[in-house]
Amino acid sequence: MSTTPRPSPTLLKVCGATTTHDIEAAAAAGADCVGLWHGVPGGPSELDQDGLAALAAAARSTGLLPVLVTFLADPHHLTDLVTRTGVGWVQLHAYQPPAAVRALREALPADTGIVKVLHVQPDGHCVERPLIGAYGRAGTDLFLLDTATGDGRIGSTGAALDPDRITPLLPRLTRPFLLAGGLTPTARPAYHDIVTHPGFRGIDVDTAARSQHTGAFAVPQIAALARAWRTTAPTPDHPQLELSR
Repeated sequence: MSTTPRPSPTLLKVCGATTTHDIEAAAAAGADCVGLWHGVPGGPSELDQDGLAALAAAARSTGLLPVLVTFLADPHHLTDLVTRTGVGWVQLHAYQPPAAVRALREALPADTGIVKVLHVQPDGHCVERPLIGAYGRAGTDLFLLDTATGDGRIGSTGAALDPDRITPLLPRLTRPFLLAGGLTPTARPAYHDIVTHPGFRGIDVDTAARSQHTGAFAVPQIAALARAWRTTAPTPDHPQLELSR
Protein backbone atom coordinates (compact mmCIF):
# COMPACT_ATOMS: atom_id res chain seq x y z
CA MET A 1 0.00 0.00 0.00
CA SER A 2 1.45 3.36 -1.02
CA THR A 3 1.11 6.27 1.36
CA THR A 4 2.64 8.86 -0.95
CA PRO A 5 0.38 10.90 -3.20
CA ARG A 6 1.10 11.68 -6.82
CA PRO A 7 3.95 14.15 -7.33
CA SER A 8 3.11 17.84 -7.32
CA PRO A 9 4.76 20.98 -5.90
CA THR A 10 1.85 21.58 -3.51
CA LEU A 11 -0.56 18.95 -2.25
CA LEU A 12 -4.22 19.37 -3.07
CA LYS A 13 -6.54 17.39 -0.82
CA VAL A 14 -10.27 17.45 -1.48
CA CYS A 15 -12.38 16.34 1.42
CA GLY A 16 -15.73 14.63 1.86
CA ALA A 17 -16.07 12.26 -1.11
CA THR A 18 -19.17 10.08 -0.93
CA THR A 19 -19.40 8.52 -4.41
CA THR A 20 -17.16 7.07 -7.09
CA HIS A 21 -18.09 10.13 -9.19
CA ASP A 22 -16.40 12.29 -6.55
CA ILE A 23 -13.29 10.11 -6.72
CA GLU A 24 -13.17 10.24 -10.52
CA ALA A 25 -13.64 14.02 -10.57
CA ALA A 26 -10.89 14.55 -8.01
CA ALA A 27 -8.47 12.36 -9.95
CA ALA A 28 -9.34 13.89 -13.33
CA ALA A 29 -8.85 17.43 -12.00
CA GLY A 30 -5.41 16.73 -10.54
CA ALA A 31 -6.02 16.32 -6.81
CA ASP A 32 -3.46 14.33 -4.81
CA CYS A 33 -5.47 13.17 -1.79
CA VAL A 34 -9.13 12.57 -1.03
CA GLY A 35 -10.66 12.79 2.43
CA LEU A 36 -13.16 10.07 3.41
CA TRP A 37 -15.29 10.70 6.50
CA HIS A 38 -15.93 7.95 9.03
CA GLY A 39 -16.62 8.44 12.71
CA VAL A 40 -17.91 12.00 12.23
CA PRO A 41 -21.33 11.85 13.92
CA GLY A 42 -23.94 13.70 11.92
CA GLY A 43 -21.42 14.66 9.27
CA PRO A 44 -22.88 15.27 5.78
CA SER A 45 -20.19 13.11 4.15
CA GLU A 46 -20.17 10.27 6.70
CA LEU A 47 -19.46 6.79 5.30
CA ASP A 48 -20.02 3.42 6.90
CA GLN A 49 -17.07 1.03 6.99
CA ASP A 50 -18.04 -0.70 3.76
CA GLY A 51 -18.41 2.62 1.98
CA LEU A 52 -15.07 3.78 3.35
CA ALA A 53 -13.34 0.65 2.08
CA ALA A 54 -14.98 0.88 -1.35
CA LEU A 55 -14.05 4.52 -1.90
CA ALA A 56 -10.54 4.01 -0.54
CA ALA A 57 -10.05 1.24 -3.11
CA ALA A 58 -11.47 3.48 -5.85
CA ALA A 59 -9.12 6.27 -4.83
CA ARG A 60 -6.06 4.03 -4.89
CA SER A 61 -7.02 2.75 -8.35
CA THR A 62 -6.87 6.32 -9.69
CA GLY A 63 -3.62 7.23 -7.96
CA LEU A 64 -5.24 9.30 -5.22
CA LEU A 65 -4.15 8.88 -1.62
CA PRO A 66 -7.23 8.02 0.53
CA VAL A 67 -7.27 9.81 3.89
CA LEU A 68 -9.53 8.75 6.76
CA VAL A 69 -11.05 11.89 8.31
CA THR A 70 -12.42 11.10 11.75
CA PHE A 71 -13.38 12.28 15.21
CA LEU A 72 -12.52 8.85 16.61
CA ALA A 73 -9.64 8.42 19.06
CA ASP A 74 -9.40 4.73 19.95
CA PRO A 75 -6.06 3.55 18.50
CA HIS A 76 -7.06 -0.09 18.16
CA HIS A 77 -10.29 0.70 16.34
CA LEU A 78 -8.50 3.15 14.04
CA THR A 79 -5.74 0.65 13.30
CA ASP A 80 -8.35 -1.96 12.45
CA LEU A 81 -10.00 0.54 10.07
CA VAL A 82 -6.67 1.22 8.37
CA THR A 83 -6.06 -2.48 7.95
CA ARG A 84 -9.54 -3.21 6.63
CA THR A 85 -9.90 -0.23 4.31
CA GLY A 86 -6.40 0.52 3.06
CA VAL A 87 -6.42 4.26 3.79
CA GLY A 88 -2.97 5.82 3.72
CA TRP A 89 -3.32 8.60 6.27
CA VAL A 90 -5.47 9.15 9.35
CA GLN A 91 -6.63 12.75 9.85
CA LEU A 92 -7.67 13.42 13.43
CA HIS A 93 -10.32 16.10 13.70
CA ALA A 94 -11.88 17.04 17.04
CA TYR A 95 -9.74 17.30 20.14
CA GLN A 96 -7.86 14.03 20.60
CA PRO A 97 -5.05 14.55 23.14
CA PRO A 98 -1.35 13.90 22.43
CA ALA A 99 -1.59 10.63 24.37
CA ALA A 100 -4.12 9.36 21.83
CA VAL A 101 -1.78 10.34 18.99
CA ARG A 102 1.11 8.51 20.66
CA ALA A 103 -0.96 5.36 21.16
CA LEU A 104 -2.13 5.53 17.54
CA ARG A 105 1.42 6.02 16.27
CA GLU A 106 2.51 2.94 18.19
CA ALA A 107 -0.40 0.88 16.87
CA LEU A 108 -0.43 1.94 13.21
CA PRO A 109 1.84 0.57 10.49
CA ALA A 110 4.93 2.73 10.17
CA ASP A 111 3.98 3.84 6.65
CA THR A 112 0.58 5.26 7.67
CA GLY A 113 0.68 9.01 8.18
CA ILE A 114 -1.02 10.86 11.03
CA VAL A 115 -2.50 14.30 10.37
CA LYS A 116 -3.58 16.30 13.43
CA VAL A 117 -5.97 19.18 12.91
CA LEU A 118 -5.36 22.40 14.84
CA HIS A 119 -8.57 24.39 15.22
CA VAL A 120 -8.29 28.17 14.91
CA GLN A 121 -11.21 30.29 16.08
CA PRO A 122 -12.22 33.60 14.43
CA ASP A 123 -10.32 35.59 17.07
CA GLY A 124 -7.16 33.56 16.41
CA HIS A 125 -7.39 31.41 19.53
CA CYS A 126 -6.22 27.83 18.97
CA VAL A 127 -7.19 25.47 21.77
CA GLU A 128 -4.36 23.07 20.84
CA ARG A 129 -1.70 25.78 20.86
CA PRO A 130 -0.08 24.72 24.17
CA LEU A 131 0.00 21.11 22.94
CA ILE A 132 1.57 21.59 19.50
CA GLY A 133 5.01 20.44 20.63
CA ALA A 134 3.52 17.46 22.43
CA TYR A 135 1.60 16.44 19.31
CA GLY A 136 4.81 16.49 17.32
CA ARG A 137 6.69 14.40 19.88
CA ALA A 138 3.77 11.95 20.04
CA GLY A 139 4.11 11.07 16.37
CA THR A 140 2.11 13.57 14.32
CA ASP A 141 3.48 13.71 10.77
CA LEU A 142 1.53 16.67 9.48
CA PHE A 143 -0.60 19.42 11.00
CA LEU A 144 -3.69 20.87 9.35
CA LEU A 145 -4.81 24.41 10.22
CA ASP A 146 -8.59 24.66 10.03
CA THR A 147 -11.45 26.83 11.23
CA ALA A 148 -13.42 26.39 14.42
CA THR A 149 -16.46 28.63 14.14
CA GLY A 150 -17.76 30.80 16.94
CA ASP A 151 -20.65 28.40 17.50
CA GLY A 152 -18.31 25.43 17.89
CA ARG A 153 -18.53 23.80 14.46
CA ILE A 154 -15.38 22.10 13.17
CA GLY A 155 -14.56 20.39 9.90
CA SER A 156 -15.70 21.49 6.42
CA THR A 157 -17.46 24.56 7.74
CA GLY A 158 -16.69 26.69 4.68
CA ALA A 159 -15.62 29.48 7.06
CA ALA A 160 -12.42 31.25 6.01
CA LEU A 161 -9.36 31.56 8.20
CA ASP A 162 -7.96 35.08 8.52
CA PRO A 163 -4.31 34.78 7.44
CA ASP A 164 -3.31 37.33 10.08
CA ARG A 165 -4.69 34.94 12.73
CA ILE A 166 -2.65 32.01 11.40
CA THR A 167 0.76 33.65 11.07
CA PRO A 168 1.48 33.79 14.84
CA LEU A 169 1.00 30.02 15.04
CA LEU A 170 3.56 29.15 12.38
CA PRO A 171 6.72 29.46 14.53
CA ARG A 172 5.22 26.97 16.98
CA LEU A 173 4.61 24.25 14.40
CA THR A 174 7.05 21.38 14.76
CA ARG A 175 5.86 19.52 11.66
CA PRO A 176 4.90 20.54 8.11
CA PHE A 177 1.32 21.70 7.65
CA LEU A 178 -1.65 21.87 5.34
CA LEU A 179 -3.99 24.85 5.20
CA ALA A 180 -7.80 24.59 5.22
CA GLY A 181 -10.72 26.86 6.03
CA GLY A 182 -12.95 28.18 3.26
CA LEU A 183 -10.18 28.36 0.66
CA THR A 184 -11.03 29.37 -2.90
CA PRO A 185 -8.96 29.92 -6.06
CA THR A 186 -9.13 33.69 -5.68
CA ALA A 187 -8.06 33.62 -2.02
CA ARG A 188 -4.47 32.54 -2.61
CA PRO A 189 -2.84 36.01 -2.76
CA ALA A 190 -4.06 36.79 0.75
CA TYR A 191 -2.12 33.77 2.07
CA HIS A 192 1.19 34.60 0.37
CA ASP A 193 3.20 34.66 3.62
CA ILE A 194 1.78 31.28 4.57
CA VAL A 195 2.26 29.43 1.28
CA THR A 196 5.87 30.62 1.12
CA HIS A 197 6.58 29.37 4.65
CA PRO A 198 9.04 26.41 4.56
CA GLY A 199 6.58 24.19 6.43
CA PHE A 200 3.70 24.69 4.00
CA ARG A 201 2.77 21.50 2.14
CA GLY A 202 -0.61 22.21 0.55
CA ILE A 203 -4.32 22.83 1.00
CA ASP A 204 -7.39 20.89 2.08
CA VAL A 205 -10.68 21.96 0.49
CA ASP A 206 -14.30 20.81 0.65
CA THR A 207 -16.85 23.50 -0.27
CA ALA A 208 -14.88 25.09 -3.12
CA ALA A 209 -14.31 21.69 -4.75
CA ARG A 210 -18.05 21.17 -5.31
CA SER A 211 -20.59 22.13 -7.94
CA GLN A 212 -23.00 24.73 -6.61
CA HIS A 213 -25.81 22.93 -8.42
CA THR A 214 -25.25 19.30 -7.45
CA GLY A 215 -23.06 19.52 -4.35
CA ALA A 216 -20.76 16.86 -5.82
CA PHE A 217 -17.06 17.25 -6.58
CA ALA A 218 -16.65 18.93 -9.95
CA VAL A 219 -13.66 18.89 -12.29
CA PRO A 220 -13.74 22.63 -13.17
CA GLN A 221 -13.82 23.68 -9.51
CA ILE A 222 -11.01 21.33 -8.44
CA ALA A 223 -8.89 22.18 -11.48
CA ALA A 224 -9.25 25.89 -10.67
CA LEU A 225 -8.01 25.24 -7.14
CA ALA A 226 -5.03 23.31 -8.49
CA ARG A 227 -4.08 26.08 -10.91
CA ALA A 228 -4.36 28.80 -8.29
CA TRP A 229 -2.63 27.15 -5.34
CA ARG A 230 0.12 25.00 -6.77
CA THR A 231 3.41 26.69 -5.98
CA THR A 232 6.99 25.59 -5.54
CA ALA A 233 7.35 24.22 -2.02
CA PRO A 234 10.31 22.49 -0.36
CA THR A 235 10.22 18.71 -0.52
CA PRO A 236 9.41 17.21 2.91
CA ASP A 237 12.20 15.24 4.55
CA HIS A 238 9.82 12.82 6.28
CA PRO A 239 9.50 9.59 4.21
CA GLN A 240 5.75 9.41 4.76
CA LEU A 241 5.27 12.85 3.26
CA GLU A 242 7.41 12.64 0.15
CA LEU A 243 5.68 14.35 -2.75
CA SER A 244 7.16 12.00 -5.32
CA ARG A 245 6.98 8.24 -5.50
